[in-house]
Amino acid sequence: MDVVVEKLTDLTRKISITLPESIVQKELKAAYDKVQKDVKLKGFRRGKVPRSVILKNFQHKVESEVAEKLVQDTYFSAIEQEKIDPVVHPEISEPRFKDDGTFSYVAMIDTKPEFELQGYKGLEVEKPVVAVSEEEISAELESLRLEMAPLSSVGDRPVAKGDIAVVDFQGYHNDKPMKEVKNDNFSVDVGSGRVSHEFEEKLVGMKKGEEASHEVEFPANYANPVLAGKKVTFKVKVKDVKERLLPELDDEFAKDVGSEYASLAELKTAIHDRIVKQKEEKSDGDLTDRIMHKLLDTHTFPVPIRLVRYEVEEMIKATVKSLEQNGMDLESAGINREELAERNRVTAEKRVRGDFILKKIAEVEAIKITDEDMDRGFKRIGDQYNMPVAQVKQYFGGSRDDLLPFVNELLNEKILTFLRAEANLVDAPASEVVSSENAEA
Repeated sequence: MDVVVEKLTDLTRKISITLPESIVQKELKAAYDKVQKDVKLKGFRRGKVPRSVILKNFQHKVESEVAEKLVQDTYFSAIEQEKIDPVVHPEISEPRFKDDGTFSYVAMIDTKPEFELQGYKGLEVEKPVVAVSEEEISAELESLRLEMAPLSSVGDRPVAKGDIAVVDFQGYHNDKPMKEVKNDNFSVDVGSGRVSHEFEEKLVGMKKGEEASHEVEFPANYANPVLAGKKVTFKVKVKDVKERLLPELDDEFAKDVGSEYASLAELKTAIHDRIVKQKEEKSDGDLTDRIMHKLLDTHTFPVPIRLVRYEVEEMIKATVKSLEQNGMDLESAGINREELAERNRVTAEKRVRGDFILKKIAEVEAIKITDEDMDRGFKRIGDQYNMPVAQVKQYFGGSRDDLLPFVNELLNEKILTFLRAEANLVDAPASEVVSSENAEA
């Protein structure tokens, strides 16, 4: 086997592999012999079809199968021979059976980046202060009042903030109706911002039975990709206007919220504890983000382009899946796949670089996943989805490939736990107190 390695970039290698005639012809002969033995052709008895006829009818199929086998049989030996450690599957190209009886192919490979770890212990990281104000508890109570309030039609009174407007609407972009932006008898909580502040504000003052056209310009980062960055004209008809009949905030209200609450004071305590838990989870997430930002700032090295492409594709798949849940695809949402890939590329590069940094830390610190870590991970998923651990394990399957993403996730979590424990935490400025709104996000 002849192997020639070309260094195209610091991380990319082009490996040209040529296999000798003796190996190639042996594999071809075995493949043709099998076809000749098994094939049925009109006018010939089984096993008696001339080799010339076999070549005429099956050469392409046989050579394709033999080429695939030769690559599978020799690729790993070639990279081991050249002491190359690829980080992703290779791109195989130019498979050729040559006139001299040899076979050649090209493997494009990305290798692991070489870099020195900078200081990763004792990172000074600001940790937002977790605090809960009376105003936040009051806001949660008010949200519960709104949620539990019965609704009553207001008759001819115009829509006001806090009302529920029942509307039919159709959205138009560039004077064309948007089939995904249409709904009948749709309830809008006016003033909540759940649909769009601008859309909701334009409903204020309309009465039951009225129709109007409202133009709304959505920001580029709007959560719904169908509307993001578009100027949409809505034709709206108000079908009904309802107001909430808010209950009194007293012990009876607390009991209506849940039988576990005997008084309003107990409900307030539960709300306080829940907000604290949400903020602590948000604070931990912020702390992890800040650690990763510091590591990325101090480790700037090139990353394998194929890994970045893979990460971009995973991000696009996530977008497609989200759209499919709403009965859409990229085209119907007006999203260009190439533009989406380009928007995600910088984030994908950071994710890939961050993963290399974490794995290097794990290597230096001998951080590994144990059976106990796996069991805790399985139990966590089981608790989240109300599944027995045995069923969770069955879902993942038993093969290494099936478990690899899960193991990688657990390992990264373990590394980040180590980094948080080693970090020098300082209180963030008072302006960075974790808000309950961010905590919920």
